[in-house]
Amino acid sequence: MTKNLDNKGLQAIAENYDLFYIDLWGVVHNGIKLHEKAIFVLKELLKLNKEFILLTNAPRPNDTVKIILKKMGMEENLRNHVFTSGEASLSYLEKNHNSQKFFHIGPPRDFDLFENFKKYKSNNIINCEYLLCTGLFDEHDKDLNFYKELLEKYINKKMICTNPDLIVDKGNRRELCAGSVALVFEKMGGEVVYFGKPYAEVYNQSIDNRNKKILSIGDNLNTDIKGANLLNYDSLLISNGVHKNEIMDQGIEQIAKEYETVVNYIQSDLKW
Repeated sequence: MTKNLDNKGLQAIAENYDLFYIDLWGVVHNGIKLHEKAIFVLKELLKLNKEFILLTNAPRPNDTVKIILKKMGMEENLRNHVFTSGEASLSYLEKNHNSQKFFHIGPPRDFDLFENFKKYKSNNIINCEYLLCTGLFDEHDKDLNFYKELLEKYINKKMICTNPDLIVDKGNRRELCAGSVALVFEKMGGEVVYFGKPYAEVYNQSIDNRNKKILSIGDNLNTDIKGANLLNYDSLLISNGVHKNEIMDQGIEQIAKEYETVVNYIQSDLKW
């Protein structure tokens, strides 16, 4: 049975946990501005000397996301807790593909992810040794059929996906993410290596999480909550995120069942 924390707030259960994995987009900000109640939560966790990681499926290095958060107005002592799926994928790429040609699928703003090996970027998908997917091309950011046609002849090449999210809400606008492209590729028979939630690597790289009681907080059942379930962490779903309409229509118990997840707690918005 999912417990609702809207009345009692996170403070009602905070002492029960040693470490908090907290999603950024949809929980701490909406892609445009910070959620002040969530920022207050982070400050209260610091006061209690609780560990937390702002764990995001952003396909960018940690430092890039910290700069974005600084522009939004987040204080340095909070920004320093960021860990990204992009950062996790970098370690893998540098170890396993540091001298192989790749074809980049995603917008130009993600180029900083492969700054150190950009000389291996191929402008021709035919000549590449693997596919690096960080998102969708700006000029093809709504039509997944484009990617089906682009990739159908190249399912023999491995794809590295640095953001398993399928969708994200930027303000009031819903956008497709790299995970949607990777899903198209998988359905055609292609192999995808994912970095980010719900996969264990990104959690384990971010901090020493051994022998700690952990709560994972996020707005996405496919990534934040499923990741918590797979790693045996407790979970808190923010219901005013990507599943808002589904939860309003059917209720959390039914939606959690449909996504094959267990949701321990729910809040409309993250608040203390």
